[in-house]
Amino acid sequence: MRVVFVHGACVRDGSWWWHRTAELLQERGVPSVAPALPSCGEAGLPGGVGGPGLPEDVAAVRQVLQAGDEPTVVAHSYGGIITAEAAAGIGSVRHLLLVSSYLPEVGQSLSEFGDGSPAPFLDVDPDAGTFGVRPELLVDTFLQDCDCEVQAQAADHLARQSLQVTGQPVGAAAWQQVPSTYLVCAQDRGTPPRLQREFARRAGSVVELDAGHHPFLSRPAAVRDLLLSL
Repeated sequence: MRVVFVHGACVRDGSWWWHRTAELLQERGVPSVAPALPSCGEAGLPGGVGGPGLPEDVAAVRQVLQAGDEPTVVAHSYGGIITAEAAAGIGSVRHLLLVSSYLPEVGQSLSEFGDGSPAPFLDVDPDAGTFGVRPELLVDTFLQDCDCEVQAQAADHLARQSLQVTGQPVGAAAWQQVPSTYLVCAQDRGTPPRLQREFARRAGSVVELDAGHHPFLSRPAAVRDLLLSL
């Protein structure tokens, strides 16, 4: 077993966001990797107008999935949009764990999961073609149940992301073919639990955890144990 972590929107340095769970998995002999997402500026290319978008993110994750045997994919938030297409048709993918995640049907885009207006915790710059999390709202919205060390470090790992990813539709829905588990984060202030439960209806099984938006930082042992049980 190996784990491929696909991080959410408006952050970079995926290995930092997943490090607490990844370290616990490594202690059990389970390796993991967190692919860089080009739309978040992680491929050395600037985001924004004309920059990399969802297709480039899909290609980056797909390359990692094809590089070894039996990956279990952990997709967080926007990462579920990427994984829907990236994991499709790769027979070695053994399971999808979707954490506070979007599960798009073929042809759906991220924007279709909202109400048409930007979330209050986002800063959208249509002229530059980017969006990002408002740093002053980061902790209260996404990390309220994390310890002080994580809260202090998280802002250094935010990113401006290409706005075009919100409107680009997926071309596949891997969760329809691959065994899937949805982890509802019951204390999430970013993606309301009621919406997560709606998304979760598309998954094969559902687990709830009393945690905020990043349980792999606030409750890493629980996430590790769930992964090892799949």
